Amino acid sequence: MNKIITILLLTSTLFGGEVLTGEVEQQPLNIAAIVMFVLFVGATLGITYWAAKRTKSTKDFYTAGGGITGFQNGLAIAGDYMSAASFLGISGLVYLSGYDGLIYSIGFLVGWPIILFLVAEKLRNLGKFTFADVASYRLQQKPIRLLAAFGSIATVTLYLIAQMVGSGKLIQLLFGLNYEIAVLLVGILMILYVTFGGMLATTWVQITKAVLLLSGATFMAVMVMVEMDFSFETLFTAAIDIHPKGDSIMAPGGLISDPISAISLAIALMLGTAGLPHVLMRFFTVSNAKEARKSVFYATGFIGYFYLLTFIIGFGAIVLVSTNPEYLELGNLIGGNNMAAIHLSHAVGGDLFLGFISAVAFATILAVVSGLTLAGASAISHDLYANVFAGDKYCEKKEMKISKIATVVLGVLAIGLGIAFEEQNIAFMVGLAFAIAASANFPLLFLSIYWKKLTTRGAFIGGSLGLATAVILVILGPIVWVQVLGNAEAIFPYKYPALFSVTVAFVGIWLFSVLDNSSQAQEERKAFNEQFIRSETGIGAEGASNH
Repeated sequence: MNKIITILLLTSTLFGGEVLTGEVEQQPLNIAAIVMFVLFVGATLGITYWAAKRTKSTKDFYTAGGGITGFQNGLAIAGDYMSAASFLGISGLVYLSGYDGLIYSIGFLVGWPIILFLVAEKLRNLGKFTFADVASYRLQQKPIRLLAAFGSIATVTLYLIAQMVGSGKLIQLLFGLNYEIAVLLVGILMILYVTFGGMLATTWVQITKAVLLLSGATFMAVMVMVEMDFSFETLFTAAIDIHPKGDSIMAPGGLISDPISAISLAIALMLGTAGLPHVLMRFFTVSNAKEARKSVFYATGFIGYFYLLTFIIGFGAIVLVSTNPEYLELGNLIGGNNMAAIHLSHAVGGDLFLGFISAVAFATILAVVSGLTLAGASAISHDLYANVFAGDKYCEKKEMKISKIATVVLGVLAIGLGIAFEEQNIAFMVGLAFAIAASANFPLLFLSIYWKKLTTRGAFIGGSLGLATAVILVILGPIVWVQVLGNAEAIFPYKYPALFSVTVAFVGIWLFSVLDNSSQAQEERKAFNEQFIRSETGIGAEGASNH
């Protein structure tokens, strides 16, 4: 059960690389994979060079100048979302548990209607570069931006650790490279993409990766169905006959042991998705609210299609991989269940297609860490420097410089932490990152848009309480308190804290806002009407922040 929970936590990052613990046996070099990897890196560095010549201002750096179309942005969002963990983790989950893997992947999609109907359009109309622009629109800049920046940086840092460890283990397994070299390579490329190309380079790297991954997954699924004469009945019947669990792989309910955990996980997935800074940042890359809405529409379509493919891939692996001694060692899948898709790629396409899928898995990591790093750098340079510390001494060139310095610092930090956490169980960091996004970022953003009575005092105290509750409950829960710290029994019995921390955040924000009768609070409530008009029309979006 612990192994399943670890897979769940890692997969629920949406954007995290596959994290493998323990020693990874080095595999013989896959020449095809290395050639395709070199080709991809060369192409993406070319994209970065092209983007660097077009990145002149802070708007170019943060939002690609606002010139990305809804279709392009939707594909880039899907590129962020369709991570190595989604590809390997969910297909591995289906391989392990059958139908439950599909239920879990569908859970990822639930957050998108929330973004589509509640956040995307108003976010684009009110904001400029980051979600903190919207959260602080009618409130005091410094305390709200401090809270929003802290939540963003914490989320990004935790994701980056998971990514770097995941990239090291995955590349070590697929390419035979040393773990430290693999982590260093990912970190250096990440710094190059973001520092020189900004959002424009990151966007096109994500688009390229999305097209490659969708193409590869489609080919795998089609080849599986060719083997099954394009009959799902044949596929499922064969899987039931082969799988040790038999008929139970077609029934739900095997992954979550109690209703509290199920509800808490659902809240984390739904609200966490709508509170992830690197996802929210993408809506500022389009020209208007209509294109932002189209972005979500296209992203949902691409992501939904991708998860259907992973379902076919998972069942295909049961039939074509689990019975083939070439992919087994002592009765178990070489590399673990999460390598089911990698082994299936070899089974249906040989060494060449295995090389392609391996290179795509690496491309996935590069695309995702670039988006994460850019979100972290923007929180430091735009939210903290430009709107908290600079004051009258603000300079756009200095903001750009700080962005690039922050990118390098985040990259070096990610490399160092990735190496330091090589042998650690970091699943709790993933859970904490999601809890922070759902408990601190989303309530702050949602209520700043929709609730007239919100005040700075309520937002800051309630958001801080939600953030602190998420951190404390994860530490006291089974993942950290028992598995990491080695205690016999967890103080907080549930692995997912979102049900409790999100409740604390919303109640705290409401309570301290309604109790705030200061003159500042009265002015902030009056300012809601102006914000509402702007959020509906898009007039004055560029004025959503101080600078």
